[in-house]
Amino acid sequence: MSEVERFQIKKDLIRKRLLKYTRKAFRMLPWQDKPRILDVGCGSGVPTIELARLSNGEVTGLDIDEALLNILRGKIEKEGVSDRVKTMKCSILDMEFPDESFDIIWSEGSVFTIGFEKGLRQWKRFLKPGGFIVVHDEQGAIEEKLQKISSCGYQLLGYFLLDEDVWWTEYFAPLQKLIEQTQAKCADDSQVIEGLRRGQWEIDTFKQNPALNSSAFFIMRKMQ
Repeated sequence: MSEVERFQIKKDLIRKRLLKYTRKAFRMLPWQDKPRILDVGCGSGVPTIELARLSNGEVTGLDIDEALLNILRGKIEKEGVSDRVKTMKCSILDMEFPDESFDIIWSEGSVFTIGFEKGLRQWKRFLKPGGFIVVHDEQGAIEEKLQKISSCGYQLLGYFLLDEDVWWTEYFAPLQKLIEQTQAKCADDSQVIEGLRRGQWEIDTFKQNPALNSSAFFIMRKMQ
């Protein structure tokens, strides 16, 4: 296992601290029998594997980053869920599925790539009638986003916030410690340093405006 993979696995362990909120959002959905779920921008699949466990359904994890998808594939094999969890290398900008393919679309931290409203509108056709979409997005312009939900053809089932204290305590502070520890051991590994640089960028962006970079889960149903 490379040092880059070791760093990502340790970073994923930190990311797992936020799975309690993934579970909270999922439990705000009505019960469904083995739903088909699309996890948009799944990365290394921390929520993806949890969604498979929670739903007992079929999950497709979509991302453009092959290295992160490879890590997810390792998790799928380790968890023994290869019959229910698949990966797809695809840009969020080029998604194409048959209409009404999924019962649930899940997006944690990826909708910003195309924008909240555009994501809701473009992804709607992939949902079955009465299907659900859960979006975890930054907290900025939250009132505007709440207004956009109905105009995009969804019913808001509920939403909740993850404030700056949650993000700092549960994710960014442990990530900062991991970066410092890894730098001390891998100062000459250019691939690891690039991963550390991206992680530090996350932290620095948060510090510049913690309130803006806190987040919200939106749980919605596609209206008939």
